[in-house]
Amino acid sequence: MGFGSLLLIGGYIAAQMLADIASVKIAMVFSLAVDAGTFVYPLTFTLRDLIHKQFGKQTARQVIIIAALINIAMVVFFAFVVWLPADSSWAYQQSFKDILGPVWRIVFASILAEVISELTDTEIYHYWTSRITRRYQWSRVLVSNAVSVPLDSILFCFGAFWSIMPMAVIWEIIIVNILVKSAVTLVSLPAIYAVHDHEQVS
Repeated sequence: MGFGSLLLIGGYIAAQMLADIASVKIAMVFSLAVDAGTFVYPLTFTLRDLIHKQFGKQTARQVIIIAALINIAMVVFFAFVVWLPADSSWAYQQSFKDILGPVWRIVFASILAEVISELTDTEIYHYWTSRITRRYQWSRVLVSNAVSVPLDSILFCFGAFWSIMPMAVIWEIIIVNILVKSAVTLVSLPAIYAVHDHEQVS
């Protein structure tokens, strides 16, 4: 496996982890609420498409599951670090806990949404390339993301914020999520031509 292939897989997992950490913060952008993970997470859809194109559906599925397991391990590790007693000279235990102590509901909502939406994206991508066309490679990205992006946003926002935030704010976060992710999809669309196609649709 070459450097480019390792970069694709490593970048996908890194983007998943960064998005999960950043999603704990609800930011304001142009007076609209948005979870901060939205600014990195959309890259995972493009990276996943590139992995699927280069290695096939089975590998894409495996990478999705591995990323989810790594994110769970990350959360458990953060919980352990927060639990460790702090040295008396270190004044930031509470700040560390407040920032990196896992908000379990948000974490599991994020991981669940990631797994479901990315596996759905994989199936749609596979169906499009195996049953519709392998030409117009941009179309496979647009079609798969058109389903997986809204699905991910809705699952995450309702799973993470239902009953603890006003419904109007939840829908605002969903809409901004979809808009940002769609914009990243369009910007990163040419990347699908950067890797070779898997020799056989699997």
